[in-house]
Amino acid sequence: MIVNYGFNATLTAEPGMGDRLVDLLLTGLNEGSPGASEHCVVYLVSRSASDPDVVHVTEGWTSEEEHHRLFAGEAAQAIVARIAGLLAKEPEYTDYVPVRGKAAF
Repeated sequence: MIVNYGFNATLTAEPGMGDRLVDLLLTGLNEGSPGASEHCVVYLVSRSASDPDVVHVTEGWTSEEEHHRLFAGEAAQAIVARIAGLLAKEPEYTDYVPVRGKAAF
């Protein structure tokens, strides 16, 4: 599948809560969660090398519409609500349209 819409999000957890934030974000790959959808082509959770409470999420979707449709669902909203309780500040988002690249995990 081709990625036509994507974004990077930087999330800063409350001090000492980075591990819990990472674990919670990774549940987004579980069956029935948005990251498990065929429309989610990239779902990458990374940590800052200098601050363990800063977490980056890179997502790539077949379309912006599919992303919004899936994130309006119950599973996604439950994850979002749990994430909010771990954050020290509002997430920062950068949207993008991929041109070309490679991903191998």
